[in-house]
Amino acid sequence: MIEFEQVSKQFPDGTAAVKSFDLTINQGEFFVLIGPSGSGKTTTLKMINRLIDLSDGTIFINGKKISDYDLHELRWNIGYVLQQIALFPHMTIEENIAVVPEMKKWKKEKIARRVDELLEMVGLDPKTYKHRKPSELSGGQQQRIGVVRALAADPEIILMDEPFSALDPISREKLQDDMVNLQKAIKKTVVFVTHDMQEALKVGDRICIMKDGEIVQVGTPNELIYHPINDFVKEFIGKTNQRERPFNLENVLSPTHSQPFDGLKIPVTSSLQETLGALSERDEIEVEKDGKIIGFVNRQAIIQHLVNDMNEGEKSE
Repeated sequence: MIEFEQVSKQFPDGTAAVKSFDLTINQGEFFVLIGPSGSGKTTTLKMINRLIDLSDGTIFINGKKISDYDLHELRWNIGYVLQQIALFPHMTIEENIAVVPEMKKWKKEKIARRVDELLEMVGLDPKTYKHRKPSELSGGQQQRIGVVRALAADPEIILMDEPFSALDPISREKLQDDMVNLQKAIKKTVVFVTHDMQEALKVGDRICIMKDGEIVQVGTPNELIYHPINDFVKEFIGKTNQRERPFNLENVLSPTHSQPFDGLKIPVTSSLQETLGALSERDEIEVEKDGKIIGFVNRQAIIQHLVNDMNEGEKSE
């Protein structure tokens, strides 16, 4: 879907922001770029939609060089969500969401349907919110509008540059949950920049840890937690050794399930590693105790358990 082939970026002052970057981001993947300040993650993101021109190498989207796309066409087909929400203050919510569809000359009826559909998708009643101005919304609601505006013209790719970092912790956690659920429904290719490892573990299908413009390790949340490639990754993820902490599957069960099952079950006595192994085959599995189904567990619940354990470990230090 998105391929980086020996991509480098050097700024006029001599700063090498990205160095010989080789990476493939798969279609429909929620891919996270993370690293300390100055690691090159935002520069990498902005090169995808040519907000920053690369110095060397090539970026491909669907096998075509980004330099071969018409610039306006490229950007219209890539949604972009910033930390600074940047809604137009003088325009209504409906008008804000409609900006790109109008540029693409969609019919008014189609735009109106799309606005209502997107607002409902993020839990905002169209009748209540679409005629309001941004100043009449909370920070969290404004950021939801920022997300749906990026989705308005139904782009294949969504770029998100630390979109939730300016929000209070409660709004931020809610939007993280919303984004995970939204991605399951829309299955876009999302490239998400953050400096928060807990956020990365929660939302990412795969995570790329960067340092000094280079890739240190790419992997799933489980791979990074259990198989860090070096001390930098260990330190960046957190000092807590999750494998030594007690695990009780009953603590992460949901009483209801979100999708049909094909009979895969695990016992409630399963270890964390056994549960992770089962979830590598299915998104959600049944859990049994004494021959009866007592609940369901999914990948997101396990990742949240690991994040919560990490928080507890940090508090105890």
